[in-house]
Amino acid sequence: MKHTNIEIKARCSNQENIRNILQTGNADFKGLDHQIDSYFKVNSGRLKLREGSIENALIHYNREDKYEAKESDVILYQNSKNSLLKELLTRALGLLITVDKEREIYFIGNVKFHLDKVKGLGEFVEIEAIGNGNTDKENLMSQCKFYLNLFGISKEDLVPVSYSDLLLDKQNAQNK
Repeated sequence: MKHTNIEIKARCSNQENIRNILQTGNADFKGLDHQIDSYFKVNSGRLKLREGSIENALIHYNREDKYEAKESDVILYQNSKNSLLKELLTRALGLLITVDKEREIYFIGNVKFHLDKVKGLGEFVEIEAIGNGNTDKENLMSQCKFYLNLFGISKEDLVPVSYSDLLLDKQNAQNK
């Protein structure tokens, strides 16, 4: 499946407040997913294999690293749990880094919300306005900005990069 997201990632010290806002807004809670994301060495974009109790997929995406809401072109391939895909990709491409997180997943319409606790990094919130062929990017952008304001997320808390980049930066700093 191929689609375009507009997404925001932010550090979050008030997950309980955001959880209450989502529940009050009748968000559809999909569950708590323990996810292991294995990132592989690739020439362009990012390639990760997500292994979870709810979501299992091979995901390739291209996204600018910037603080505000950003466009992400995503190709998602649904994978079965416990396949040999991780071993195959590790042998063929090499493993870059692994991200271990607990993720609460919510939806309101086409907007997906993640409340994440990432091992070694802390707590975050992600907002993803997911487009289909008929959804214009301006509409997706305004959805993200609406929830950014509703949740009271400050510009200082915005994160421009993926969890993999944050962990690689942390790893590189420790090795110096």
